[in-house]
Amino acid sequence: MARVRIDRADRHNSLIPPLLAECLEAIDSLAESDTVDVIILETAGQTFSTGGDVRAFYEHRDAIAEYADRTVGLLNEVILALFHAPQTVIAAVDGQVTGGSLGFLLASDIVLMNETATITPYYPVVGFSPDGGWTALLPAVIGRKRAQFVLATNVTIAPEEAVSWGLATELVTDQSVADRATELAHEMTRLKRGTIRRTKQLLRPDGDEVANNLAAERKQFVEQIQTAEAVDAMETFLSE
Repeated sequence: MARVRIDRADRHNSLIPPLLAECLEAIDSLAESDTVDVIILETAGQTFSTGGDVRAFYEHRDAIAEYADRTVGLLNEVILALFHAPQTVIAAVDGQVTGGSLGFLLASDIVLMNETATITPYYPVVGFSPDGGWTALLPAVIGRKRAQFVLATNVTIAPEEAVSWGLATELVTDQSVADRATELAHEMTRLKRGTIRRTKQLLRPDGDEVANNLAAERKQFVEQIQTAEAVDAMETFLSE
């Protein structure tokens, strides 16, 4: 068992290129390990992650296309690395999930959420196009029309809904999600590694299709964030 911990709690674990690059390096390293059977993905603080850092995007507005392309590209690489890692990936979700950080959940094999965890797209508020698998992966989990409704109305998904929709595995109420993740990891290490790894391989979506769909999100994201609508929305968001 190993943990990948995202720690940018002072900025609600919002995603920037250096953080994503470190996360990718850690996952790639663990994927090559013969001694690690479970990867626990967790974050610091009271927010799981608010997705891409809106302030960082705005501060790079003079070269926004390049910055956005790099950021979403790295996020896509992290998602694909989690998909292709032979180990079981458990996401321990404590607190709010918004924007592209949903990709961590979508790419995990087991998603544990506590009662404070919620999921909200937030794209219509900040003027961005969806990334992180909201269109590339989510419809296959909860259905296209439900995904369309969530994205179009910016509705918040409660943890109970996430479980009933198949977006999360378990609602944890009697212990911390970190402790429950550790408990599950210990249980799995007593099972047959080959069986579990082959099961993951058989169940995961087609890698080429996922990569292509994420690339389409990346293209649309870069195009949308250059628009006046997105810049105005970022300014309004940051002034509130």
